[in-house]
Amino acid sequence: MNDNVIKFRRPKPPRTPRPGLRKLLVVIVVIAVFAAAWGYFQIFGSPVQ
Repeated sequence: MNDNVIKFRRPKPPRTPRPGLRKLLVVIVVIAVFAAAWGYFQIFGSPVQ
């Protein structure tokens, strides 16, 4: 096989962005933050008593 040969290949088409996937990820992160805060206050109690 000769390594000095240039191989012309078609470029791969760009992937289409998925806005729904990004929104889903943001919603999951927000829910996780609220769940973590709720769990923290369930375990350690309110800071103002």
